[in-house]
Amino acid sequence: MDISNLSIATIRSLGIDTINKANSGHPGMVLGSAPALYTLFNKELNIYNKEENWINRDRFVLASGHASALLYSLLHLDGFDVTIDDLKNFRQLHSRTPGHPEIEMTHGVDASSGPLGQGIPMATGMAMAEKFLSSQYNKENFDIIDHYTYVLCGDGDMQEGVTYEAASLAGHLSLGKLIVLYDANKVTLDGPLSMSFSENVKKRYEACNWQVIEVKDGNDIQEIHKAIKKGKKEQYKPTLIIVNTVIGFGSANQGTNKVHGAPLGKEDGKNAKLSYGFDHEEFYVPEEVYEDFKKPIKRGKSKFNKWNKLFKEYKNQYPQVAKQLEDAIDGKYTLDIEEIIKNYPAGHNDATRNTSLEIIQEVAKQNPTFLSGTADLASSTKTQIKGQNNFSVDDYSGRNLVFGIREFAMVAILNGMTLHKGVKVSAGGFLVFSDYFKAAVRMACLMKLPIILPLSHDSIAVGEDGPTHQPIEQFAMLRSIPNMHVIRPGDAVEMAAAWKLAVESKENPTALILTRQNVETMAGSSVEGVSKGAYIIGKEEKQCDAIIIASGSEVNLAMNAKTELLKKGIDVRVVSMPCQEIFDQQDEAYKQSVLPNDVRKRLSVEMASSFGWHKYVGLDGIVMSIDEFGRSAPANQVIESFGFTVDKVVENVEKLVK
Repeated sequence: MDISNLSIATIRSLGIDTINKANSGHPGMVLGSAPALYTLFNKELNIYNKEENWINRDRFVLASGHASALLYSLLHLDGFDVTIDDLKNFRQLHSRTPGHPEIEMTHGVDASSGPLGQGIPMATGMAMAEKFLSSQYNKENFDIIDHYTYVLCGDGDMQEGVTYEAASLAGHLSLGKLIVLYDANKVTLDGPLSMSFSENVKKRYEACNWQVIEVKDGNDIQEIHKAIKKGKKEQYKPTLIIVNTVIGFGSANQGTNKVHGAPLGKEDGKNAKLSYGFDHEEFYVPEEVYEDFKKPIKRGKSKFNKWNKLFKEYKNQYPQVAKQLEDAIDGKYTLDIEEIIKNYPAGHNDATRNTSLEIIQEVAKQNPTFLSGTADLASSTKTQIKGQNNFSVDDYSGRNLVFGIREFAMVAILNGMTLHKGVKVSAGGFLVFSDYFKAAVRMACLMKLPIILPLSHDSIAVGEDGPTHQPIEQFAMLRSIPNMHVIRPGDAVEMAAAWKLAVESKENPTALILTRQNVETMAGSSVEGVSKGAYIIGKEEKQCDAIIIASGSEVNLAMNAKTELLKKGIDVRVVSMPCQEIFDQQDEAYKQSVLPNDVRKRLSVEMASSFGWHKYVGLDGIVMSIDEFGRSAPANQVIESFGFTVDKVVENVEKLVK
């Protein structure tokens, strides 16, 4: 047996043993795609186990995250900190080899993957970040950013709509350094692929401006290697390599769904190994195989050392831009808002989406690798960086991202760009359509990626567009995701403070909730208050008869109601709560100073679902909310019809203080 076949047999055997020991996992793709990934990792992929975060390494995304045992075996052989004991601990509590790859758990993993479909979008984002940074920072004789992004996907990925969204955009943008290996085994979990899928993938991707190469035999590593090399030569099109494989290769049930998601078991596993000519104890790796993988380790070390030397010379010649790039890679993003908030004195009246646009210009000015985009809504969500080109085939240094009507892919691509490092990214849409990209937001939260999502048209104040466009349950949905920050500013000062939090966030994705309707800047607005999630914006004059808690445009409403209540001898405190998640993280002393336990008469005011507000108002309080869908009419009429008026706020407070 030659060394390549021995290495592939070892990888397959490790996959069988890993999954059998856990009595859990997906051996089908592990066994079918072992030759393809062996070829990529051993012969082409430029990574270095001692510098896993090297900015110019090739990226690899396992789109079909259920094949994680394959990736873990390769990382072990490639010298990363994934031991045989880690393989033996696959899918166990607190192990470093979870069921699907996670960036924080396993050394060498470039993207957390699991939900099918998001792998190619994340890889598209990585390829876009590579294009942007290379356009911005490469100089003559200094190709500081110059690498490829690879993906392994399967039939399931091809059926997910978000994959097609991203593939369409990747082809449109001519992302030539994006190469996808497609394990075409023609089987899904429930049975043959033919039950649900019969399209011509080759023609589809060619129509999307991809180079498509077909490898007829997934065990032919020479053909696979030729295809990868051909993919690397194509500069103007991403490449899809269709690798025809046999799912569960070597198993008695190969080629069927029986090997998709269940361990082979002892007997079938042993027989499969024998069919590879591999007759050894469990978790055995021959020394020759470790020797075989010294070649890619040596290649990675050589590539890194060469790049490191080049970057030192680059820093000598271009110290300012080199420092700028290093800071961006390290995630050092800041926003000074001291000057701009002087433009927003008390009484300033404007929609927060307009203020957000003004702040975006400041963010872009202060942070050269900040990019802003939207899903075909720049004129509505106000996200464009003025004086900057669109990121496109004509100008990869453009800082305005044009995603088209691809909301789900948009956010998954932002995740990939952030995973790449070196860029800070923001992209907006209508709040109601956050449902479309929720799954990608969840992955951003799981991976602790500080993407920014300016979401406009925040309430029933959308008006005539009606219930299909008026968000109700979206606040509750976004707020429910662990690690998410949902900030709904009440005026221009709070808007600036919210952007500062979002830009400087290291690990929290942030949704900035923007109004289309005007809001007035209030005298008590506080940047520091926003940084604590909630604060007293309207203090009681003598005694606190009740507390009104509000967010967004409803803070204006609460302040106006406070004035009317004082005329009636009722002294209330108004609390602006732009971000529940940040407020909940404050210490008890601060929370008590804002919402003291002894004041039980509380009213919350937000033009959306009541879900989540009861923990702030308690059993004795009242929640002013909307637990039904909206209505189509001019905004003022819709708002009044739902009772979000000064009179109604006053009436509810009077009920509390009776």
